[in-house]
Amino acid sequence: MAKSPLVNRIILAVSAIVLTSIVSMTATLTISKSIEGSATAINAAGALRMRANQLLTRKGALPAQPETSQDFAPFSAYESQLSTTAITSLIPDSSEHPLTRQHRLIINLWKTSLRPMMEAHPQGTQITAQMIAEVDRFTEEVNKLVFMLEERTEARIDLLHLIQIISLIFSVLIVVALFLDLKNRILRPLSKLVSIASAVGEQDFTQRANLKGSDELAQLGHAFDQMTSELALTYQELEDRAREKTEELEVSHTALQVMHATSRNLFANHDLCSGAIPMLQELEKILRIGPIKLYLHDKETDKPVEAVTTASQKRPFYCRDHHCNACLVTPEAFDELPAQENDGRRLLLPIRIPGQILGTLEVWYPADTDLPATSRRLLETLTDQLATAIFLEKQITEEQQQTLVEERTIIARELHDSLAQSLSYLKMQVTRLRRLNITGEHQAAHDDILHEFSTGLNSAYRQLRELLATFRLKLDTPDLASALNKTIDEFSERLTKRVEFEYTLPPQTLSPNEEIHTLQIVREALANAVKHANATDISVHVMFESPEVKALIRDNGKGLPDGSQPINHYGLIIMTDRARTLGGELKVENLATGGVEVSLTFIPKSRSLIPSQTSYA
Repeated sequence: MAKSPLVNRIILAVSAIVLTSIVSMTATLTISKSIEGSATAINAAGALRMRANQLLTRKGALPAQPETSQDFAPFSAYESQLSTTAITSLIPDSSEHPLTRQHRLIINLWKTSLRPMMEAHPQGTQITAQMIAEVDRFTEEVNKLVFMLEERTEARIDLLHLIQIISLIFSVLIVVALFLDLKNRILRPLSKLVSIASAVGEQDFTQRANLKGSDELAQLGHAFDQMTSELALTYQELEDRAREKTEELEVSHTALQVMHATSRNLFANHDLCSGAIPMLQELEKILRIGPIKLYLHDKETDKPVEAVTTASQKRPFYCRDHHCNACLVTPEAFDELPAQENDGRRLLLPIRIPGQILGTLEVWYPADTDLPATSRRLLETLTDQLATAIFLEKQITEEQQQTLVEERTIIARELHDSLAQSLSYLKMQVTRLRRLNITGEHQAAHDDILHEFSTGLNSAYRQLRELLATFRLKLDTPDLASALNKTIDEFSERLTKRVEFEYTLPPQTLSPNEEIHTLQIVREALANAVKHANATDISVHVMFESPEVKALIRDNGKGLPDGSQPINHYGLIIMTDRARTLGGELKVENLATGGVEVSLTFIPKSRSLIPSQTSYA
């Protein structure tokens, strides 16, 4: 069984005091043991100084004696005294320690300098100044060793005093902290709990302990607070819950009726905008949310595309019906709606079918209110309905596009098998007529007729090939931007210099047919700039200036001969025909700075009925 927090705190305090005492005693014993023998070592080291001077005095004062082994006994004894256990026991094992280096220096001075000098000096003769200086030098080094031993001993004694002082202070602090902790966590909480118990006995449930922590008294205080709160609010909470559930059921019933009625209209008309906006606006009123935006996901693009919004100050770029003002609101009403910069919170719900995400439903609601779980479930049901409608609409559109592609392929094949072969046959016959070499008075008329016939056939054959290319052409890239990028790369290689490219069209602005014609016009303009104009710099700009789409192709080539479009230039004729097909205008003009500008301007069919001014519902 785990110990209680109160007992744990007491055990912790006592353990800290015991640990402090153990650490202090251990440190005291360790330091005392480390300085054991320090006095003996200091005395032994100090005796070396006196012994060195005695050896020097004896060498000069005693008369000469016959040489015996006893003459070397004082020197050997002194050398043994240098490495006596009393001194070496305090010398660290590390060869780099200052005490070790100093002791080694003294031994080296004795062995290499002082002892050889004394042994070489004749006994009983006068001591030289060099010997005195050498002894003084040796004595000075011994003094340093003694001083270092004294410093080491004093430092350890000071450390011992410091540890004892710190242990004493730490023990006092632990006792004071323990007393204050017991006062704050036991005595005061007990006093509060006694007063609350007395108040409960008098049917007063307003007092609260508000105890912090996780010990037994804090848990008891929390239990007291919870008990008084539950006793005071039980009946009120039951009434509030019943009323809230009734309101939620009414709201859910109304919302489901709206969604059921609108879903039939949505599936019948296959128009996401006109079918979804009234229903979404009605849900906003019922659930007290909004605005709501619907984004569609395209697997070929990274960013989602806005498809529906319930509140907008100006007509969205994707709007196709200028008679519909369902999503337009006044600036004043728009500013009052919850938004990121207007104290609102956003809920994102995925619109998906198994294995595929079709879009995202963005729901804004006031930040000061939580979105009920019932409302969230209704919105999730709404996303399921929208997913089914969007999937069916996409499926119908794909089927229509597939049917259109098959019809265009059939027409192209029929033209190739019939009209193209007939024109090829006529061209061969014209070639045969040229080889007849007719002379005489009809030669000039004959040559003119052949030239006009040949020119007409070449023009018809060129237009037929372009028509076949148009019928057979389909974008092998995800969208117009990718197709244009691929085209730019192709002509950049032919030009050996990068073609400048700028593309600012919003997603899904053009239909597939409009994208094909725009791509072909840009390709033809690039081909003319590279092949005929001998340009070195080319730029392509495709932009959207609502409601128009503009494509500008500029080069720095030699320009048009007379400042106007050349006659019988079939490439420009076909480009002009494509521009007319788009309902737009194609201009080819010389630039003042040199070169040619080809400009295509047209209004996409999806925007041809939208006025330039905004009208509000």
